[in-house]
Amino acid sequence: MGDSGAHESARTAVAGRPDVPDDEIASRLRLAVGRLNRRIRIDGTDSLPPLQLSALVTVEQAGPLRLSELARREGVTAPTMSRVLSALDEQGMVQRAPDPGDARGVLVSVSEAGRVKLREVRNERTALIARRLDRLDAGQRAALEAALPALESLIICEDEE
Repeated sequence: MGDSGAHESARTAVAGRPDVPDDEIASRLRLAVGRLNRRIRIDGTDSLPPLQLSALVTVEQAGPLRLSELARREGVTAPTMSRVLSALDEQGMVQRAPDPGDARGVLVSVSEAGRVKLREVRNERTALIARRLDRLDAGQRAALEAALPALESLIICEDEE
């Protein structure tokens, strides 16, 4: 499909016509979300590498967690997660405590410094997106706002349903 076909399918998808194939919508959504995420990372001044930031968010949302559970949730090996946690620990972003259910285990939680860092990153990223939203016209902003519930539904994991 050439450029004119891509523009036509963009108009079709925006118009909400039912004849747009799901795989085309999925492909365009993947590309748009991925590029927007990359643009935010590039434009931001994050002082934490992506995996450290992701691990910190996961611990904040689901913690305290054992290293093995955190590695599973992040889709990395335990040795990789061990290195990530060591780096976060050196920066004072996490705290480790004995696991009351297993004397050999350790639970990781977010420290106050980690919470402050997460607030800073979130505020900066929200401001970056807000500046991009300012470039949209009223119709585009309304379309994005109307799409938010559907986009938020895509985030829910199948095992949470």
